[in-house]
Amino acid sequence: MLKRTVTLFELFGFKVGIDWTWPFLALLIVWSLAMGFFPHEYPDLTEPTYWLMGISGAIGLFGSLILHELSHSMVARRYDIPITRITLFIFGGVAQMDKEPPNATSEFRMAIAGPLASFLLAGVFYGAYALGHLLSLPLPVVAVLGYLGFINLILAVFNLFPAFPLDGGRMFRAMLWHWKRDLRWATHLASRIGSGFGFLLLFLGVLNILHGRPLNGIWFCVLGLFLDRAASASYDQLLARQACEGEPIQRFMVTDVVTVPPDLSIREFVDQYVYRHLHDIYPVVNHSQPVGCIHARHVNNMAREEWDHRTVKDLLIPLNDHNTIAPDTDVMQALSLMNRTGNSRLLVMADKHLVGIVALKDILKFLSLKLDLEGNQ
Repeated sequence: MLKRTVTLFELFGFKVGIDWTWPFLALLIVWSLAMGFFPHEYPDLTEPTYWLMGISGAIGLFGSLILHELSHSMVARRYDIPITRITLFIFGGVAQMDKEPPNATSEFRMAIAGPLASFLLAGVFYGAYALGHLLSLPLPVVAVLGYLGFINLILAVFNLFPAFPLDGGRMFRAMLWHWKRDLRWATHLASRIGSGFGFLLLFLGVLNILHGRPLNGIWFCVLGLFLDRAASASYDQLLARQACEGEPIQRFMVTDVVTVPPDLSIREFVDQYVYRHLHDIYPVVNHSQPVGCIHARHVNNMAREEWDHRTVKDLLIPLNDHNTIAPDTDVMQALSLMNRTGNSRLLVMADKHLVGIVALKDILKFLSLKLDLEGNQ
């Protein structure tokens, strides 16, 4: 999930971005506010005013979601839990963690920070709404403030439902974890409850559709399916982390690496390497010194008639933190890097020397075998 993201800015050291699904939600929110909510609550305004109110409300919601996730991230930083980025997607936002919290207390405090921030924002916006009435501010301004107070209250209450991986579900998992001292058992139970809540929303969605409210019904169904999948995925992710915990990447790397010279023509690269070895990424080595890598898929952007005249150097990607990794790096950090960058292979570097290459398929094969053999222990 959330592989295709665009970074917008950095806030307090955290990268904030949007998933490719967010623009669809933003447009839907603007449309529903401008054509539904505001005209129903505040009739007799002009259509351009409603659209301006809809855009303002969507921007306010955008900021509220960022502050909600930022509160999680700030608490996580206090407990040395790395947050790679804050990403907004079609169902809200997520602060992406590279590892599980170290204990139940940190999990609970990090989880409750989001709803508390939303409750605070609801109070601020409702206070501004009341003050706007007293000061006789323009109705559109007061209306948007009232909407933001209402939506933040809804966001806070919804996230308190004990349905993992919602904030309330994470708080519930933390309490189970503290009680039994068993993170895996707590996650399994919390994820089952999260899936059950997802099916409840799915049932409510079907009821809405049958009673003539198809739009509400579709949203309930989609949200229910999402929560069910997210709950199951969160438990699977925990199993994967526990299975790979402490495993260095050098255990999975291949030392007999197929490398490519930078002066090779693109046609020779395709015929002699891509079609023969069937890899996506190849290290580029010049006089025994690694200088970068080349992606087979990038050849698609070049016209075939240029293949004989252009060389690997023309498509070379320099070595950077997105395509290289140290041999003693934990395998879960490697998987996180692959997930963020979309690279299925990483160059393993030690003292500026290429010592191997690690492929996603090899890690997943090991993970599958280990879970089959030890998954129920």
